[in-house]
Amino acid sequence: DSHEIVKEILHYRQLGKLQSTYIEGLLKVIWDNGKVHTRFSQVIAQTGRLSSIDPNLQNIPIRLEEGRKIRQAFIPSEKDWVIFAADYSQIELRVLAHISQDQKLIDAFRQDLDIHTKTAMDVFHVSEAEVTGNMRRQAKAVNFGIVYGISDYGLSQNLGITRKEAATFIEKYFASFPGVKEYMNDIVQSAKEKGYVTTLLQRRRYIPEITSRNFNLRSFAERTAMNTPIQGSAADIIKKAMIDMAKRLKAEKLQTRLLLQVHDELIFEAPKDEIETLKRIVPDVMENAVKLDVPLKVDIDYGDTWFDAK
Repeated sequence: DSHEIVKEILHYRQLGKLQSTYIEGLLKVIWDNGKVHTRFSQVIAQTGRLSSIDPNLQNIPIRLEEGRKIRQAFIPSEKDWVIFAADYSQIELRVLAHISQDQKLIDAFRQDLDIHTKTAMDVFHVSEAEVTGNMRRQAKAVNFGIVYGISDYGLSQNLGITRKEAATFIEKYFASFPGVKEYMNDIVQSAKEKGYVTTLLQRRRYIPEITSRNFNLRSFAERTAMNTPIQGSAADIIKKAMIDMAKRLKAEKLQTRLLLQVHDELIFEAPKDEIETLKRIVPDVMENAVKLDVPLKVDIDYGDTWFDAK
């Protein structure tokens, strides 16, 4: 951010990637039936998340406005059908609340509070009315950063603040949510003793580097140990939801088809006359895929294209 040309070059690169990877790239892989068919792999992402390959439909851009427009090309296969999207809200932070058993975090989700505002209130010691947009933005960066075992350096880069300020911020966060701090320490210790960590559904990830003498390797392994039970459990939950969903669609004798899984989101195509049923059953299935100490929450939307459904 020290020179204005950098922003322009980065934007140019993003547009170049949209053109080559998504526009030209997707045109090359359209089948004779006019569709694009991806393949899903369970063995690429070490966290256990499903990976979409040849082509990758999970990284169709969402943040860049020009990129989002590419989603207009994804339409239902049938006339008078719509694209229906269901997205887990903050699933990783909810899993963190459950695993860490931090009471403040659990209470916040049980009371359906805005978790980033609540974090800002606790870290800055202010009332809800006093939380500014910037405070919430910083709290959000810390909330998600904590899930990934972020360092003071990483947070300082994300927020454009000094390393010292970032370190103070992380300290305040752990003071506010001691259960999270305890979980982070315990999981690293456990990984060092056992050589692996497990998700809520008992899937293991082995982390041999956690006892490495190399500081960088060991640090990365520690962050992996903190993050895997959270992100891996989120991956397990949505897979379980997909299995339950397939059964439920069959039981309800619906024509709706599950098309795609994008991280914490399921994408369906559905006849318009089944939308009201889907509004009821999709959140029900996804929110009850597993039982946590905090409620799972699902946001739904639909529209004529994938772009309109978000």
